[in-house]
Amino acid sequence: MQIVDAATADAARRSGAWLKCAPGCTQCCMGVFPISQLDAARLREGFAALESTDAEKAAAVRQRAQQAVARLTPEFPGDAATGILDPDRHEEFDNFANDELCPVLDPATGLCDLYAARPMTCRIFGPPLRTEEGLGVCELCFVGADPATIAACEVYLETDEVEASLNAETEKQSGMAGNTVIAWALLGR
Repeated sequence: MQIVDAATADAARRSGAWLKCAPGCTQCCMGVFPISQLDAARLREGFAALESTDAEKAAAVRQRAQQAVARLTPEFPGDAATGILDPDRHEEFDNFANDELCPVLDPATGLCDLYAARPMTCRIFGPPLRTEEGLGVCELCFVGADPATIAACEVYLETDEVEASLNAETEKQSGMAGNTVIAWALLGR
């Protein structure tokens, strides 16, 4: 996480005013996305810490997660009892819960209640990210920027092997394998 956080902080610094990410901007908090068991474990650790420091805020997060699970269970593209996504139902997942607000987002403040424990996808969203598929950037950022400006601010992470190794270890220790989503991860399913 330190490597990713340092790389994205550097990209954010280089991006300057082109990067519109700020407290209260919640577009990236809409819709569910797959997270690894390592991300799920990080979230649960962060949630446990929140329970010990701010029980009221933790109760609100738990309630939002429970409500999300109740809404999403009927069409969950995987095992709704465990929250494990079925990799063969990728097409269904692409159209699943795209309007669902993340249960960790406080709708009153527009802030993430588990920001320090947020999943990897949340950590890397915003600055231009170079992947094997190309250069991706949030549609709210770099509006009107030319490709050279965007490329000058990109972040390229070479952490996939480390993350995969840590995730495999987490899956082995937990006995849970496969991706899940935030609401199920928070409820320890």
